Amino acid sequence: MRDVLPELAAWWRAGQAVGMGTVVGTWDSAPRPAGAAMLVGPDGSAVGSVSGGCVESDVYALGEQVRALGRPVLQRYGVSDADAASVGLSCGGVLDVFVEPVTRDTFPQLGALVDDVTAGRAVAVATVVEHPEPSRLGRRLVVRPGDGSRVDGSLGSDRLDAAVADDARGLLGVGASELMTYGPDGQRRGEGMRVFVASFAPPPRMLVFGAIDFAAAVARLGGFLGYAVTVCDARPVFATASRFPGVGDVVVDWPHRYLAAEAAASRVDGRTVVCVLTHDPKFDVPLLEVALRLPELGYLGAMGSRRTAEQRRQELRDRGITDQQLARLSSPIGLDLGARTPEETAVSIAAEIVRLRWGGQGSRLADLDGRIHH
Repeated sequence: MRDVLPELAAWWRAGQAVGMGTVVGTWDSAPRPAGAAMLVGPDGSAVGSVSGGCVESDVYALGEQVRALGRPVLQRYGVSDADAASVGLSCGGVLDVFVEPVTRDTFPQLGALVDDVTAGRAVAVATVVEHPEPSRLGRRLVVRPGDGSRVDGSLGSDRLDAAVADDARGLLGVGASELMTYGPDGQRRGEGMRVFVASFAPPPRMLVFGAIDFAAAVARLGGFLGYAVTVCDARPVFATASRFPGVGDVVVDWPHRYLAAEAAASRVDGRTVVCVLTHDPKFDVPLLEVALRLPELGYLGAMGSRRTAEQRRQELRDRGITDQQLARLSSPIGLDLGARTPEETAVSIAAEIVRLRWGGQGSRLADLDGRIHH
């Protein structure tokens, strides 16, 4: 939904009705993740995608229907058969798409939501997509971090709002969107109602240490992957904005001191990626000691040869870092792609980050059997 927010907000502000299809559940090799959205505008235009082309035509027709009738629909798409007229997914996956009308009346909180997302403030939107009472479909609760009073809207009862708000804050904390199941009035062990929670967390951070040509390539690719990138180096002659165009934050500071300060200010979390590319023990070892003592990081990798990596590990052991903590360190950094140039090395590092995030093997898909998406 984040990708289509500008167009959705423009039509909403103009008082026009929009049909919106959102992927709320995926199974097996579904082509788009939960939260992917497609709009059917008042001018008949289509914005966004829910499947990469497999079921867009059917979702478009449903979008026009709900925009005209005002009643949301939950539609499941599975494997298509040999009939060319059938609607389904050729990839073998299954996805649920919730198609709903969006107007000022059905989504009065949209303006504030857009303001939060634009400003980088964390916010989650919980929407009822399945319920025994049709009148509950499409009801929404906007949840922000903090105490229980920071909600807007209602799903139908105080009990339900409290249960969903609590779960939504948990999902928001890890930047996850998920389809949740409850009893009709929010019973946690019940069934009959499904609520889709879309998390709009600020982008995860990528901290790149070492203002070298490899860092510039990693920073560019990190931005492409959706990270908020910071480059840090203690040498002011190298840590300059002109050497890192497009990077929002270039910092001159000792790496270990900067990371410690960011962690103390709660700006480092379990989604944060740290790439140590300084390749100099006086920078690397103190920085890695700080990083390995943090309770959580999304990824920690350090550049260097196998000999350099083992020397660093021994120095870190001498500083009291345990083997269990060292197991979190990827060094030498990246996957075995045979990379040589800075750009190829950046792809190798990015591939390892994606692999660890989603639990992939890093092998050629052509050599494997089974599901593609983890």
